[in-house]
Amino acid sequence: MRLENFRTFLFASSRLCVKISSWTNELSRMIVDSAFRIHSILGPGLFESVYEVTMAHELRQRGCHVACQRAIPVIYDDVRLERGFRADVIVDEKVIVEIKSVEAIAKAHAKQLLTYLRLTDFRLGLLINFNVVLIKDGIQRVVNNL
Repeated sequence: MRLENFRTFLFASSRLCVKISSWTNELSRMIVDSAFRIHSILGPGLFESVYEVTMAHELRQRGCHVACQRAIPVIYDDVRLERGFRADVIVDEKVIVEIKSVEAIAKAHAKQLLTYLRLTDFRLGLLINFNVVLIKDGIQRVVNNL
């Protein structure tokens, strides 16, 4: 199915070689397209939970595996905190989507998402603020180790 078209590209930095799949980029396009669709139908100003449920619905309609509000453990030395944080939406175990409905995205929101990516060892996250006039102004791509 969609994994049949799976290809891997290597992006090299001075110290690190990271695998990013074309499927992850395709997921990113599907998520952004879903955000555009949701925003055009519902508009800005609703609760984050509404956008989360509709995002999960849209992505499932497109054949994606979606997990909402999944608890992610944080391990520090030999201490394991079972619910270190909750990811708003995880798509196909590859992309974390952090959904906001706020007046403005703060720098802390992107840093928080980057920390989530590091803790899960995911490479890509999308920070989406639905409380904007144009949804394109509310989407931020956050990458880990690229």
